[in-house]
Amino acid sequence: MSRKYKFHNKEGLYFVSFATVYWIDLMVREQYFSILIDSLDYCRKNKGMEIYCYCIMPSHLHLIFRAKENNPEKVLGRFKEFTSKQLQASIKENVQESRKECLPASGRDTLDAKEGRLKE
Repeated sequence: MSRKYKFHNKEGLYFVSFATVYWIDLMVREQYFSILIDSLDYCRKNKGMEIYCYCIMPSHLHLIFRAKENNPEKVLGRFKEFTSKQLQASIKENVQESRKECLPASGRDTLDAKEGRLKE
């Protein structure tokens, strides 16, 4: 289920949580856990996400963050879109993955094909 976050104080710290579809325990596999960590790291280094704390659970993530440029909805949106696409692609490519039938229909691609990173 998609949720639109409302950021009333754009320069504030925010606690957000989001889960995998059907609460599937994806993060128990190193391959998928690494995608999530790499996405957080990229957003921290390149998108202005200041990460104060996070907790990765088997099927969901808790995150306390702030956006340096006071655009938390954009930063969080790009993180979620990109990470979702990366996870879906990794699941599809994994021949031993039993969860392929749980994938939602893919939406528009948010990966910059030329550089393999989040779109601006």
